[in-house]
Amino acid sequence: MHDSADFEFSADPARIDLDRVHTWLADESYWAAGRSRAALETAVAASRNYGIYDGASGAQLAYARVITDGVTFAWLCDVFVDSEARGRGIGVALIEQVMATLEPLGLRRIGLTTADAHGLYERFGFRPLDQPEQWMARTAAPAQPS
Repeated sequence: MHDSADFEFSADPARIDLDRVHTWLADESYWAAGRSRAALETAVAASRNYGIYDGASGAQLAYARVITDGVTFAWLCDVFVDSEARGRGIGVALIEQVMATLEPLGLRRIGLTTADAHGLYERFGFRPLDQPEQWMARTAAPAQPS
């Protein structure tokens, strides 16, 4: 089903529909709300990018991005399936194929955060952190009104 006539996976960054991905992330996601087009373009250029495309029309149906050094660590992020395409196994196919592209790298750890898709990622071996007290994050301060 993953490269069927219904839809196909691609890791070709040239196929990414930046207009569509920007709308998804900036307007429809909870984690990247308001992200600028310039920020998206910079992030895409510095990441491995993946898409699922409609087999008939070629329209992009889903997107995922991985930040990695290619040797030890990766961060899976910006995973999004178009609302009209949900419920067809596209999210599963996307993550399955992304993981298949990362597997040969022998990465020690792949991280991600999610508020609502734990079940999807658990299918691919993701688990809550064993020692969350060892992890830290620095988040940007909210912009001050001028």
